[in-house]
Amino acid sequence: MKRETLAFLANNPFYTKRFAYYVGRRCRSASIQSIAKELNLDWHQVKEMDKQYMQEQLRRAGRPAPEAIGVDEISIRKGHTYRIVVSDLMRKRPIWFGGVDRSEESMDLFFQEWGESKTRKIRLAVMDMWKPFRKSTLKNRPDTAILFDKFHVMKHLGDALDKVRKSEYGRLSGEERTYIKGQKFTLLSRKANLSLDGKRSLKKLLKANQRLSKAYLLKETFGQLWSYDREGWARKFFDNWKASLKWQRLPSFEKFAAMIEKHWDGIVAYCRPENKVPLGFVEGLNNKIRVIQRRAYGLRDEEYLRLKVLTCMLEEI
Repeated sequence: MKRETLAFLANNPFYTKRFAYYVGRRCRSASIQSIAKELNLDWHQVKEMDKQYMQEQLRRAGRPAPEAIGVDEISIRKGHTYRIVVSDLMRKRPIWFGGVDRSEESMDLFFQEWGESKTRKIRLAVMDMWKPFRKSTLKNRPDTAILFDKFHVMKHLGDALDKVRKSEYGRLSGEERTYIKGQKFTLLSRKANLSLDGKRSLKKLLKANQRLSKAYLLKETFGQLWSYDREGWARKFFDNWKASLKWQRLPSFEKFAAMIEKHWDGIVAYCRPENKVPLGFVEGLNNKIRVIQRRAYGLRDEEYLRLKVLTCMLEEI
């Protein structure tokens, strides 16, 4: 007996590709459980149809040869279990999810799996200051320019400011403490993003504590570094910023300045016109991945998570 293959059928002969793709599209904005309940389907069946949909998305999108990549790690479960995500910054989409941790060997897997023909055009890699990522990239693509991500740099600066907040809270007592208590979010947020009440609280806090006021001003002005088009002007700005730390008694800021000095080449690289890439994409992708992980809470299928991450920026089919 001969069994005929029908092109319109999905992997499972009990439903068509059109229906599988419909379910997959629905799963882009809703959980597997809610779709299964709505369509009166088995939970595992919905997940498999969603997988088919995402695999077809990736097949149609193809494998690009990126010129600028973003590299970051995500935590997939407790216990320092990481995977690496590599993005194509020009096409604004993740292209690789893998590794077993955030080591140099795991990063090497991207270059091995993607191959010489697909990676030889890479001229720029945007990443945090994690040394294994940098070593692997330069080992596999020696001519690649390394650019340290602005958002990771500013996170380190935010941590320095928070240490000042904690130090002041521990040093003070009584009414002076009340201005600081519960103001971590207010201090670390951009002023433009604060509500009216938040701006009032910030003004009151900075007026009450001179040391925190100086630290906050230093944090706010440092972001100007990424506005320069010439390396010389950027260097002059940083030298003046670093000089302003003198006599301020802010050891966490001094430590931050030393870190910037050590990684200066990877930060100032943004001044070059050819390196003007969307730095916010990697951070935005991380936020999307966190939403995906919350929606898939309790799911232990890593291949499903990989497909979700790689297709989160692709158009519907």
